[in-house]
Amino acid sequence: MALCNFNPNLWGFPLQGLSKSQEFGCFSLPEFPTCSKAKRFGFCIRAKFSETQPGKVDGSYGATVKRKEIKKVRKPEHHLWKKNDSAGSGQKALNLVRIISGLPNEKEAVYGALNKWVAWEVEFPIIAAAKALQILRKRSQWHRVIQVAKWMLSKGQGATMGTYDTLLLAFDMDERPDEAESLWNMILHTHTRSIPRRLFARMIALYAHHDLQDKVIEVFADMEELKVRPDEDTAKRVARAFRELGQEEKRKLVLRSVQ
Repeated sequence: MALCNFNPNLWGFPLQGLSKSQEFGCFSLPEFPTCSKAKRFGFCIRAKFSETQPGKVDGSYGATVKRKEIKKVRKPEHHLWKKNDSAGSGQKALNLVRIISGLPNEKEAVYGALNKWVAWEVEFPIIAAAKALQILRKRSQWHRVIQVAKWMLSKGQGATMGTYDTLLLAFDMDERPDEAESLWNMILHTHTRSIPRRLFARMIALYAHHDLQDKVIEVFADMEELKVRPDEDTAKRVARAFRELGQEEKRKLVLRSVQ
C-alpha cells in the first residue's frame, strides 16, 4: 500500500526545475489524513515552513536545527584621559585635602590648585570633591570648606542641599552672616518649594547665633508661608526671638504649635 499518491498536476504547473523541498509539497495523502496514522509506519510528514521557537531554524522535512549564538568580543578602548574612578574617590579626597591644607589663604592659590587637581579628569570628580568637603568639615577647617564649596559651585557642580547646608554652617562658624544671607536668598529664590526643613533650621540657628532676632522671624515667616513645620529646637529659637522683640503672644503660639 502506497503511503502517498503523487499528483504531478496538483498545483497546476510542472515539477521541472523545482527543488526537492518544493517537490515534496506536491504529494497528497488521501489514505493518511492525519499524522497519527502515518506514525504507525515510523514517520510523520511535517510541514516544512512551521513556526519554531526563537533561536531555532527549520531544516529540510521538519528537522529542527539549533542556531549557535555568536557573541562579539568588544575590543578594549584606549583613552587619552583618565577614567572617573568612584572606587578611588576616597584617596582622591585625601589628596585634595593634603594639597590645599598647605596653601596660603589666597583665593588664587587655592583655586589654581583645585583646577590643577581636575585638569586630567574626563568628568568632574564630584564624589571625591564632596568627600573632601566632609573631611574639611569634620576637621573644622571652615575657611577651606568655604573655598572648596564656592569653587565647586563656580564650576556648576555640587549645587545640592547638602552642599548648601555645609556652606551655611561654614559661614556661621567663620563669622560671615552677610555671605550666608546672600546664599540663603539665592536658595530661597531658586528652590522655593523644595527647601528641606533642616536648611530652614540651619539658617535660623545661624541668625540666632549672631543675635539677629529679626532675621530669625523673617525665616520663620517663610517657613509658615511654605507650610514647613519647625522642629522643637527651631521653635525654641523662634520663641526666644519673639520674647526679645517683646511679642509674648506670638512666643506662646509658637511653643504651643510644637507641643
